Amino acid sequence: MRIFGKVRHRPSASWRQATDRAFTLIGDGRYEDAGALLTRAADLEPWLSESWFNLALLHKFRHDWDQARAAGLRAVALLDRETGAPDWWNVGIAATALQDWPLARRAWQAYGLKVPGAPTENGEPLGMELGSAAVRLSPEGEAEVVWGRRLDPARIEVLSIPLPSSGRRWGEVVLHDGVPHGERVTAAGPSFPVFDEIELWAPSPVPTWVVLLEAATEADRDALERLAADAGFAAEDWSSSVRLLCRSCSESQMPSDEGDGEQHLDPHDHSEPGHPGPLGHRTNGDLWVPERECGLAAPPGLVRGLLDGWVADSPDSREWRDLEEVC
Repeated sequence: MRIFGKVRHRPSASWRQATDRAFTLIGDGRYEDAGALLTRAADLEPWLSESWFNLALLHKFRHDWDQARAAGLRAVALLDRETGAPDWWNVGIAATALQDWPLARRAWQAYGLKVPGAPTENGEPLGMELGSAAVRLSPEGEAEVVWGRRLDPARIEVLSIPLPSSGRRWGEVVLHDGVPHGERVTAAGPSFPVFDEIELWAPSPVPTWVVLLEAATEADRDALERLAADAGFAAEDWSSSVRLLCRSCSESQMPSDEGDGEQHLDPHDHSEPGHPGPLGHRTNGDLWVPERECGLAAPPGLVRGLLDGWVADSPDSREWRDLEEVC
């Protein structure tokens, strides 16, 4: 195959050795040393798209988005196929991180995705209607999987209320990687991919609170969640929505309580059913525990009013205490 008048050969042994060693170093977190080897590989085989794809990948790991975009564009210039190459996906992530919307739109279209409608005033590709997904916050630390709405192929708006250990808030938008690590299967049947967060893309001004509720029934608990949603914010019963999972379980296919149906109790769930606490837990659906640990996402001037209003609607079956801002 000829590219720009030159014959494209299979990569040399030196290229393969440098590349293999570089990815071993990347796995050890030694990005600087890996970068030197991948730069050498690109010097050895500058006509090979993989040389620049690998450099773009490294720069993505380092969150060096200008360099990731530059290397990604060199990679796609050398592609020998029209659509569907992962090189374009990496370009799309870098462009989204930089808010280079014309390039992001071009990248998603070149990958083979439909970007409906005309660009917005700033060119941001909206209306792709990619549905719901889960995102793993802080994947290298105390990881937490939460639910969100996909804005485009590289961004998710967080719709769950994350635990404070994640450092993330309800309503934030996170940049995520393109390859899912695991999936969540709902009781209704559909499965949803779990993407790994790369970095925070847009912060939320809405703080996270934790409060202890006394809710006599599930309907009492549900009433607070509806009240918060009607106000444009969120409440989440962490006593039933949070599970502790080992990494291998989290990154595999796991059942979820999203949607209708019975709860799934998994032997790899490392939480303690029926015991409220900050690390996560679940009830088994047969025994309702009135004391609930609840996360709230609401402005400081509204949160107490929401809780007081919730109690006022049924004072005999509802109480709250120990409200604390945690993130």
